[in-house]
Amino acid sequence: MTDNLHFRPMTEADLDAVLEIERSAFSHPWSPGIFRDALKSYECWVMLEAGRQVGHGVIDLILDEAHLLNITVAPDCQGRGLGLALLNHLMTRSRERGGQECFLEVRASNHSAYRLYERYGFNEIGRRRNYYPAAGGGSEDALVMACTLLD
Repeated sequence: MTDNLHFRPMTEADLDAVLEIERSAFSHPWSPGIFRDALKSYECWVMLEAGRQVGHGVIDLILDEAHLLNITVAPDCQGRGLGLALLNHLMTRSRERGGQECFLEVRASNHSAYRLYERYGFNEIGRRRNYYPAAGGGSEDALVMACTLLD
């Protein structure tokens, strides 16, 4: 992990770089419209390393339940602990806002994300059948995970 990380709220001006990272990381990235809507409704963050945008995350908080909606690290920056740093930042923000538990969905095929969430303390609590569109057509299950947010 690096000491040169900085987190700040996402703005409309960040969207070009956010979308570039999103498209390079996922077969079914969020659209510009989804991010614009997220900026109006959720807490959206960008992660910068030495001034370069290298990741982003989106969380929602309803009463005391946080929902991790998006977490993305640029593919050329993965494998260095940046995902864990971003996840830690988002979970800290959730706790600061009164979150006591966090939920998320992850593609069943996304083993690296699953391991990241497990490492943080998330547990698999369910499965949503055919939740995500799959590359080349069809669909893929989502694994539902939850974590208690402790101080």
